[in-house]
Amino acid sequence: MNQRNWRMPNVFGTYVARIRAFHWNARLYLVYTIIFGAAMGIRRLLFNFYVLSLGYDEALLGTLITTMNLTALIAAIPLGYLGDRLGRKTSLISSTVLSALSVVIMIIYPSMIMFIVTNVVFGLGMGLSSVTMGPFLMENSGEKERTYLFSFSSGLQMGAAFAGNWLGGYLPSWMGNIFSVQAVDSIAYAGALGVTAVILVLGVLPLSLIRKSSLEPKDRSAFASLSYFKDHAGDLSKLTLPILITSMGAGLIMPFMNVFFRHVHGQSDQAIGTIFAWGSLAMGVGLLLAPALADRFGKIQFVVLTQGLSIPFLFMLGYAPWFALSAGSYFVRLALMNMSGPVYQTFVMEQVEPSARATVASLVSMANSFGWAFSPSLSGWIQVNFGFRPAFLGTILFYAISVFLYWYFFLHGKTRLFGQVRQKAELSA
Repeated sequence: MNQRNWRMPNVFGTYVARIRAFHWNARLYLVYTIIFGAAMGIRRLLFNFYVLSLGYDEALLGTLITTMNLTALIAAIPLGYLGDRLGRKTSLISSTVLSALSVVIMIIYPSMIMFIVTNVVFGLGMGLSSVTMGPFLMENSGEKERTYLFSFSSGLQMGAAFAGNWLGGYLPSWMGNIFSVQAVDSIAYAGALGVTAVILVLGVLPLSLIRKSSLEPKDRSAFASLSYFKDHAGDLSKLTLPILITSMGAGLIMPFMNVFFRHVHGQSDQAIGTIFAWGSLAMGVGLLLAPALADRFGKIQFVVLTQGLSIPFLFMLGYAPWFALSAGSYFVRLALMNMSGPVYQTFVMEQVEPSARATVASLVSMANSFGWAFSPSLSGWIQVNFGFRPAFLGTILFYAISVFLYWYFFLHGKTRLFGQVRQKAELSA
């Protein structure tokens, strides 16, 4: 653990200094994340309700979520290579356009087949964004402010999702009034989701102002040859296996939280939108606090601590008999579990040379998509036949295994990554 002075003025001053050091391109990306986060906040809240309003069940929801993430999983390596060819700016713009296009097609052609097609398109957009974001932020940040930039971008996105969740809770009612239908009618949900497409298109504006990178070729992230996977299979497994295990647990429950609060606790769209909004805000606050705490405790120590502490709150979320306790646990769990994500992503990017960052980013995206690709279909079947309790139990077990792997791989004795021995103290730096 670092023995640094932990006085609040010093922490605040350091935080401000790190933010001021953000590059022009990084600042534009932060504007984009605000716009993107608001759009995704609306979509996340209303997509499930839109599908259910058309007469489909949770099993189809699981299939659609699986389709989206399976697409991102299968396409991660090709998208990483494509992102390298297109460049970071074009890749981010393309991913935004694909996401907006998927929403528009889904609204115009609301059928099971088109839902599957549009989730493939959405998966391609999210996959391209995922494999581009890490290398882009690495190329547009210095060593001192890097962790702050990763966490700040995620925090701003969650803060924007707060507004999107809140707005999404009221949009169906407003659209229902406009189209003279009930707020729970599919037409009202379709109109509300259409707002997300408009917001996403606005996100192209800050991306279009991004300047071309002036880095030397040797300092740019590039897509390494496939032999890189073989030569460093052990090291890459250590970096990605905990992410894969976490994604398997998250995919069982997280895509269905709006359905959980509606069916188990009988909450309305507005109430669930408010819950999601405050949850996003809690996560955003946690993400903003994360880099300073990671500096204090060490990156991996911080990951183990926060994710481990989130597990009891996950249990209370799923098994609490009272809505207030469940909702409160939801806020705390979100903040604790997710605040370490950017910190660990920074750690992963720092372990590899620039020439392999795009490759590793693709592998990390695959690991994160794996569980989300398969777990939702299983969870949908479990919910239809047994309810939510078994799904929550599975998530708890997967999270516990993941936390153990972080500790075992990086804090248990010496850790050797990419030919270099790193002592426990060095991982704290």
